[in-house]
Amino acid sequence: MKFLSAAEVDAALDDLALIAHLEALFRAGCEMPPRHHHPIKTPLGPGSAEAMLLLMPAWTGASSLPDAAPRIGVKIVTVFPDNGRRALPSIYGQYLLLDGTTGQTLALLDGTMLTKRRTACASGLASRYLSRPDSWRLLMIGTGALAPQLIRVHAKVRPIREVAIWGRTPSHAETLAAELARSLPEVLGRPVAVRAVADRRAAIAEADIVSCATLSKVPLVEGAWLHEGQHLDLVGAYTPEMRESDDRAAWRARIYVDTRAGALKEAGDVVQPLANGTIDEDDIVADLFELARGLQTGRLPGDATTITLFKSVGAALEDLAAAELAVGV
Repeated sequence: MKFLSAAEVDAALDDLALIAHLEALFRAGCEMPPRHHHPIKTPLGPGSAEAMLLLMPAWTGASSLPDAAPRIGVKIVTVFPDNGRRALPSIYGQYLLLDGTTGQTLALLDGTMLTKRRTACASGLASRYLSRPDSWRLLMIGTGALAPQLIRVHAKVRPIREVAIWGRTPSHAETLAAELARSLPEVLGRPVAVRAVADRRAAIAEADIVSCATLSKVPLVEGAWLHEGQHLDLVGAYTPEMRESDDRAAWRARIYVDTRAGALKEAGDVVQPLANGTIDEDDIVADLFELARGLQTGRLPGDATTITLFKSVGAALEDLAAAELAVGV
């Protein structure tokens, strides 16, 4: 049995290889039950915040990927809001990978790093289908742990030459921009200009790709600010009460999701405009299963006018693909 730390998971995963493996598994498909949510009442006694146990299982069969052995995987995530009182992270995650023919344990991996890497690469896969191939200006809205991952992956998928970063706390955006201005050109092997910006509306107007990874409950991207040919990558807002774009953005864009089941249940950027009648379910053009299988099309060659919107909420398939690649089985 292998044990992979966060650093080892990070070192084992190549972005472009992971995008390719995600695409292969979305094309082949796997068994993926709904995410399990189990509340844990008052874990520290009366008055303490409710904790949550999340389970995300998935498995492949003998017919999923002909050249790969069947695998079973489950991500276990705990959310303990009161951990901050004890100087501990509020979220912990681990991933258990099993042999799909015997049930034998193959590996235990750090689930937090695995989630960051697969989430960014799912957006990279979507961008290959949906953003203009000549996209060269990227705006990152949000400065959390996913931001540098998303910036790097988008810049590997498209010829990004300029990166703008906006955050609610300007100093955080400035710090991240300074770090990436030093490291990103070396990672990509080409010059890239990275800067922090204060005017979100102006930055959106200039961008070819807008990526958001926030915990916002109010829209940060307004449809009136978008221009023809843009690609909008929405990664945060993973509950029905949260959102990063407004109704007009949903109305103007061709909408794509990672999975229909997840987006229709959990994604505020989809659930809210559906509930108020701005869009209906037929306005969701495709998910990653349909794109990978060629059942629906993304951006057509030469299309410089369509606004595309990709909404990601995460899927157990993505964790399984990343774990398989990291372990090398």
